[in-house]
Amino acid sequence: MLTILAYLVVGIFVVGFIQRIGLYVRSPAPLKIPTTPAPTTTSGVVWRLFTEVAFFNSLFKGDKWAWVGSYAFHGALVLVLIRHLRYFVDPLPHYFAYIQIAGIVAGIAMVGGLGLLFLRRLLIDRVRYISSLADYLWLLLLLGIGTSGLLMQFCFRPDIVHIKAAMMGMWSSSQSLPMVMLGDFIFLAHLLMVAALVVLFPFSKLMHLGGIFFSPTRNQVDNPREQKHVNPWAKY
Repeated sequence: MLTILAYLVVGIFVVGFIQRIGLYVRSPAPLKIPTTPAPTTTSGVVWRLFTEVAFFNSLFKGDKWAWVGSYAFHGALVLVLIRHLRYFVDPLPHYFAYIQIAGIVAGIAMVGGLGLLFLRRLLIDRVRYISSLADYLWLLLLLGIGTSGLLMQFCFRPDIVHIKAAMMGMWSSSQSLPMVMLGDFIFLAHLLMVAALVVLFPFSKLMHLGGIFFSPTRNQVDNPREQKHVNPWAKY
């Protein structure tokens, strides 16, 4: 059952992600609309996209509290995902021993960042006004994943040996997880929430992960005086 779930989740994610990227590629950009001040060279556009992805440059300029919460969440998430490789790699490289503590601290920072973003949507009038139900549900899902992970780390320890054996064998067998301790039930909830996140990811606003590279306000060179911008459908 675990193997079938893994293949199904990954398959939906890959197909959905590729489909959405294909939609972004085919979407016309009829106007020259880079957000100014904008770069006037291709290398400048590359640098601008890099700063957006690496440092959330425009978010920092627009909303400092949102930047703090978002950067804490995304930065910590990278370390948390790296730490989770220990469940899929055997034997582990020796340097993974130095990542474990950093990954635990990152998990706390990730939940803290998500909590700040959730409170921001609840307490700031202008943000609450433009927030949809989906915005709250995504934050609650991510908080559920992070909180359940911390509970397994500090309170209810699951059977890590059996879990790693199941993770290592999920692509080649139908190995099942033992359900005997409270921590194992929390792990199951954690796993199902992650599966829901991965399945729904390509069909939500979380696709800004790939969509940012296709945003005309960010990926266009500010050269309307030097070069005429022709609507894509007007070329034929």
